[in-house]
Amino acid sequence: MPRLFTGIEIPSDLATDLSMLRGGLSGARWIDAENYHLTLRFIGDIDDSTAYDVHSILEKIRHPPFTVTIEGLSSFGGAKPRALVAKAKAATPLIELQARQESLMRRIGIAPEPRKFTPHVTLARLRAASCNGVAEYLSARGYFFSRRFEAKRFVLFSARSSTGGGPYVVEAAYPLG
Repeated sequence: MPRLFTGIEIPSDLATDLSMLRGGLSGARWIDAENYHLTLRFIGDIDDSTAYDVHSILEKIRHPPFTVTIEGLSSFGGAKPRALVAKAKAATPLIELQARQESLMRRIGIAPEPRKFTPHVTLARLRAASCNGVAEYLSARGYFFSRRFEAKRFVLFSARSSTGGGPYVVEAAYPLG
């Protein structure tokens, strides 16, 4: 059973810049730069027949290319931080592409995504990282500047179950435009 999700790949120059932010946070398990991506829709563990349906319906998406803006660093999890992320601006074209995928996944019988879409690139998964440690990390790296790139395609990724953080494999790519 493949574990699938859709996403936007991060260009190598931006991935390199993001990877330079690694280190200095106890309890962080850093994601390898080649696995950085912006998740659009987590699909989950599905059978091969459903995977074929996912691929077939994603091929029908027509959406123009658009600019993705990375706005800065943040964390998820509040009092129990669980991830360190680079936030992406929730621009209309990005939101529309994600919403289209959500609608199509529901159409083929995949359960709705329970979490609100918050565009981001996960840099590290956190285990036992203190709130103070995360706040100090974010404060020390407040110089991280905004970066932009053109999204010209989205992809269907597969991942090994239960590992989180990669390695991810591009199973199919869908051009924008």
